Amino acid sequence: MRPLGRLCALQVLCAFCVSFFGGCSSRRTDATRPEPPQPQPTENSAPEERSNRDRGSEPDTNGPRSAATLGTKRGAAAPSRAMSVYTEEGIASWYGVPFHGRRTSSGEFYDMNKLTAAHRTLPFDTVVRVTNLSNGKSTVVRITDRGPFVDNRIIDLSMAAARELDSVGVGVVPVRLEIVSAGIDPSSGFFTVQVGAFRDRGNAERLRERLNASYSPIFVQRYDSPEGLFYRVRVGKVFGEDAAQQFGEQLRNRQGFTPMVVRLDEGPASRED
Repeated sequence: MRPLGRLCALQVLCAFCVSFFGGCSSRRTDATRPEPPQPQPTENSAPEERSNRDRGSEPDTNGPRSAATLGTKRGAAAPSRAMSVYTEEGIASWYGVPFHGRRTSSGEFYDMNKLTAAHRTLPFDTVVRVTNLSNGKSTVVRITDRGPFVDNRIIDLSMAAARELDSVGVGVVPVRLEIVSAGIDPSSGFFTVQVGAFRDRGNAERLRERLNASYSPIFVQRYDSPEGLFYRVRVGKVFGEDAAQQFGEQLRNRQGFTPMVVRLDEGPASRED
């Protein structure tokens, strides 16, 4: 072959190789190009998933339960906002053996093995879901008693309820309360403000006499506790819990009391003198 022919053939071969390997190089680049970032979930996505995660529990699908079996299922869900607008957060305590078999404020006899509780303002027989905010466990209790009469606590659980929440050992835990029973208006009704409790009735009567000049009515309630008799001094009869709370703050500011708003109940077990 002539030199010129060989040169032409070599040029054609080189051009073919450049074209072939250049095309292969482009395909590899396309195949290894990073994929575009996937869209991230927005705050409005998967609302049901977020709702269940925030509750930390599964929904209760067993329907209403009797008072004898309330709260026997652990991890039951809190009621939806449509079921109840009442929520309250604070510290829960529990009470057991010394009170077992004694009459409660509702007139029932306290059974520490049933799922009941004491609350200062919720109507008797209100069914409440209590969630331990430390571990997410919850139970359902029925309000049968008044208390606790300690300023920084909002509910006193039966021993059975405390076991459901794993709070027996620690004694007190942070909780959230939500009303389960329908047709309950927790803020309606008459309330009073407790300003003191005395072992000596004379001390209670002297406080009543002092307050009588400025406030009326003044109640002295006799309470038979496992530690002996106490006489509770309560001031006023106010309609509506919000108004009672405001009245309690007035007593705090003017008299220096640590007020506790308590619902005024009817019946012999809740009689005020």
